[in-house]
Amino acid sequence: MAGEPFRRISRQDLDKLMTTLDVAFVRLSECALAAAAYLAVARTNASTIHCCLRGAGVILLDDETPIRLTPHTLVIVPPGRAMTVAATEHATAPRNAGKYNNGGFTPGASQRHTVGDGEPALVLACGSFRANYGPALDLFGSLATPIVETFDVHDQLDQVMAYAMAELAAQDVGGGPMSAALLKLVLLALLRRCLVSTNAWVERFSILSDPPIARAFAEMASRPSVPHTVQSLSHAVGLSRSAFMARFSAVFGESPMSLLRRVRMRHAADLLAANALSIDQVALNAGYRSRSSFTRTFRRYYGSDPSEYRARAQRDSADSATPTEDAIEESYAA
Repeated sequence: MAGEPFRRISRQDLDKLMTTLDVAFVRLSECALAAAAYLAVARTNASTIHCCLRGAGVILLDDETPIRLTPHTLVIVPPGRAMTVAATEHATAPRNAGKYNNGGFTPGASQRHTVGDGEPALVLACGSFRANYGPALDLFGSLATPIVETFDVHDQLDQVMAYAMAELAAQDVGGGPMSAALLKLVLLALLRRCLVSTNAWVERFSILSDPPIARAFAEMASRPSVPHTVQSLSHAVGLSRSAFMARFSAVFGESPMSLLRRVRMRHAADLLAANALSIDQVALNAGYRSRSSFTRTFRRYYGSDPSEYRARAQRDSADSATPTEDAIEESYAA
């Protein structure tokens, strides 16, 4: 069928990947634009999400086809991309939007941001966030082009985004984790779409573009304690060793064992911070039978022994019973 994606990840592999999805942090703003108003959105180091709640307009990015916004349209823009939101249905709107407001707006910098006079003609939920597959891989970090999907009323994504914004605005206890959990619902709904969507982002999304490689990563992320090898992973997905190595590196930009070590070390760091297992048990859960080998690898990644890392994590937890989103973001950047 014309427009049908050439290859799709299986339902089983996607389900396994989805169980490892975690939203590390999220910041959200309601952006309201009067008719014919323009909003310049600044570059950020994180991915940005834009959900049209009411009205119509366009998103303009350099060298990209204008993205039309109608209610229930969801757009995810890769890190490091500046853009313009225009409250007009004309795709030829000017791109020098900086003169229409006070420079670039950072999504999530304020609870509500308005542009122009009069009643809003376009209302968006705009935010910056980081979502990880497993404990290590930024889900959208390697995204080259925007993801665009239009949902239906019954999907209720606009309501979920509104609830997430309300949680952050209330600044009540647990607001950060609650908003992250709500954004996770939105991202899970988006990932489901890759099974049926004919939009181009499915093929361009590296984690989904090669189903056998996605299956191998799902095995790593969901079961880091298993003694995975290049041979066992390539055999499990039906590829030769050389083909598996080449295709894995093309998708992730590093070798399978390098990524596996990152997954294991992030998993170990989380277990150490939780302080529920002995260091020997943490090592086993991270796929290491030798405590000394585990300690050497952990020290190389984090600059300290596991016991020192645990003690520091406990001190940090005591100093701040409710970590900020900035602290969470810095932890995942380690």
